[in-house]
Amino acid sequence: MDDEHALLIDCGLFQGAETSPEGRAGAGRLAIDFSLDGIKALVATHVHIDHVGRIPYLLAAGFKGPILCSEPSAKLLPIVLEDAFRLGFSRDQKQVERYLKLIEQRIVALPYKQWFTLIDTPQLNARIRLQRAGHILGSAYVEVDLHYPETGEKKRIVFSGDLGAPHAPILPAPKAPYKADILVIESTYGDRLHEDRRSRRKRLEKVLEHALSNQGTVLIPAFSIGRTQELLYELEDIIHRRALKESAKGQSSASKPGTSKAATLDWTNLPIILDSPLASRFTAVYRELDHFWDAEARALLAKGRNPLAFRNLLTVDSHQAHLAMVNRLAQTTQPAIVIAGNGMCSSGRIVNYLKAMLGDERHDVLFVGYQAEGTPGRQIQRFGPRNGYVEYDGLRYDIRAQVHTMGGYSAHADQAGLLKFVSGMRNKPGEIRIVHGEPDAKRELARMYRALYAQAGCPLNVVVPG
Repeated sequence: MDDEHALLIDCGLFQGAETSPEGRAGAGRLAIDFSLDGIKALVATHVHIDHVGRIPYLLAAGFKGPILCSEPSAKLLPIVLEDAFRLGFSRDQKQVERYLKLIEQRIVALPYKQWFTLIDTPQLNARIRLQRAGHILGSAYVEVDLHYPETGEKKRIVFSGDLGAPHAPILPAPKAPYKADILVIESTYGDRLHEDRRSRRKRLEKVLEHALSNQGTVLIPAFSIGRTQELLYELEDIIHRRALKESAKGQSSASKPGTSKAATLDWTNLPIILDSPLASRFTAVYRELDHFWDAEARALLAKGRNPLAFRNLLTVDSHQAHLAMVNRLAQTTQPAIVIAGNGMCSSGRIVNYLKAMLGDERHDVLFVGYQAEGTPGRQIQRFGPRNGYVEYDGLRYDIRAQVHTMGGYSAHADQAGLLKFVSGMRNKPGEIRIVHGEPDAKRELARMYRALYAQAGCPLNVVVPG
């Protein structure tokens, strides 16, 4: 902001090949390697670990300022940071409780669309405003207004955080800001387009049909926040519609003398297994904060349906119950859908399912989002269709299960969404800084922005930080 005042946007873990060949979540890059001098506040755009995972280390390094976030994120952030503290610092309950109390004292929950003044001096007036980003519950992009009274200079900087896909379930789509002088924008899918929601739902249904008919299990590695809740929403809707369809067919057949009821897939009793205590906690918060849902999701609630708490949904909490579920599904022929963490298959309960089931062609692995380079998830995604293998703990596991990828279920905006975020502004930025993506995605998005501005005859400075 100036020589004496700075604002920190997010403080997360590195993931994938940017951390290690194994794709572990930044285990060797946790220390805070930048100066805290002048940082007046931390803004958490959302609570995914790659945006907030180093907050415990930030506090340990001596950061004393507030943690600003949206009201839903204020509910979710302590859960995320409790998990991070247990993994990285201590499992001692008293230490955990003291740490959580410190976190809750630092959090300042900001309503969407309201300005919050950070600094008000004769030299600088700085304020921020959070707007819905549509990525996960509580996600926000950040508008920063800077006014220097002595010179009269005014500047607005917008930080996108992670932007959501426009037709994702549960949350409203992000709307472009009115203006920006400088835009700092993510580029995760800057070189790709997603499937539309109807197409991806049909594809998901086909995968499920295969698993049911083949008496196998669909394994879905999913992140605890956002992707899991979207999947539950879509699965509830598929099961609801198929059950209605099968019921109508049954009534029609029964009304015709001499017809026999054909064997049908038993959608009504298909178990959806959520095997992640952390995801279960987040799902409970999603249900609690249903007033932040979009109109479609709230309309389902009004009809008596709950897409995040339905009859087919089973949760697995204890580690013992988890191991029993892995053995049961691997050794029996009961069709099921399992959603388990972590999303990139580098650790967590999904690894036990993969070790037990990858070698059996009855099963399917369904990736519904980004797999960072260097992670086991990327290896399965790349080598599974070639009957390759993946390594865990020094052992090779052959991939005989079918592997599917559905980019449309990503919680990130695709290239079209990232372009629309800029084209939808009334006063467009003269400078765009492209971050948070792989090199090819950054380069392609930069090319598309230059083309967009050239078509309009407007100057643009695109910066792609190294």
